[in-house]
Amino acid sequence: MLGVVLLLLACVIPPQAFAQKQVSLTVSAAISLKNSLDAIGPIYERSHPGVKIVFNYGGSGTLQHQIEQGAPVDIFFSAAEQQMDRLESESLLESGTRRNLVTNTLVLITPASSSAIANFQDLAKPEIKIIAVGEPATVPAGQYAREALEHLGLWNAVQKKIVYAKDVRAVLAYVETGNADAGLVYRTDAGISSRVRVAATAPEDSHDPIVYPAAILKGSKNVSAAREFLEFLGNRQSREIFVKYGFTMSEKQAQSN
Repeated sequence: MLGVVLLLLACVIPPQAFAQKQVSLTVSAAISLKNSLDAIGPIYERSHPGVKIVFNYGGSGTLQHQIEQGAPVDIFFSAAEQQMDRLESESLLESGTRRNLVTNTLVLITPASSSAIANFQDLAKPEIKIIAVGEPATVPAGQYAREALEHLGLWNAVQKKIVYAKDVRAVLAYVETGNADAGLVYRTDAGISSRVRVAATAPEDSHDPIVYPAAILKGSKNVSAAREFLEFLGNRQSREIFVKYGFTMSEKQAQSN
C-alpha cells in the first residue's frame, strides 16, 4: 500500500519539487576585488551546490548609493571603510556581521614602455600631461590618491592634469592604452596587467589605511547563507587566493583560522 502511495505522489508532484532549493546571493563588491572573487565564487559553489553567487562590481561609492536606493544586495564588500560606515550609520547592515577582510597598497603606474616617471615628484614635470585617478567622491582609490598627492605637496601642481574615471579598473585602462601618462591604482590592479609598470608606491602615512570591510545587508532574504559565504571569504583557502592576487590580510583576519 505504501508503495502505491509513493508512486502516486511521484506522478502528481513534479521532480523539481524534490530538488534542493536554490539560493542566490548577490554580492556587491569593489571592482578591485574582481579577479579574487571570480576565483573564489566557483570554489564556493562547488562545495555548496544549492547556492549561486552573483557578483555586482563597481566603485564602492556607487555600490553604496545603489544599496541606499534599495538594490537587493546580500553582502557589501567595500574598498574603504567610509562607504561601510555610511551604511552602518543608516542601520542598513545586519548587526554583528561587519568584518575587515583584506588590505591593499596604492601605487603610481605608467605605460610599460614609458620611463618618464620614476617617482611621484615626476608627475609635476611639464611633459606629463594626463594623470588618471578615480573619482574621489565614489571611488576609494581616487580618495586615497588625492590624499597622497596632497600629503606629498603635489595636488596643486597636478590638479589640472587629472582626468577622473568611474572606477579603478577604468584608471588602469587609461594607462594601459596610453591615454594617460600615469595613474594611481591599487597594487592588485597593477599586478594583473603586463601593459603597465609600477613607478612608485605611495607612503603608507600619505593616505588613510586601505581596508576592505564586508558585511551582510539588513535587507538580505538569505542571511544564513550570506553568513556562511562571508565566513568562507575569511577562511584559509580564500586568504590564499586574495594573497595570490596581491592583497594582504587585515591584522585581525590574519590571526584568525
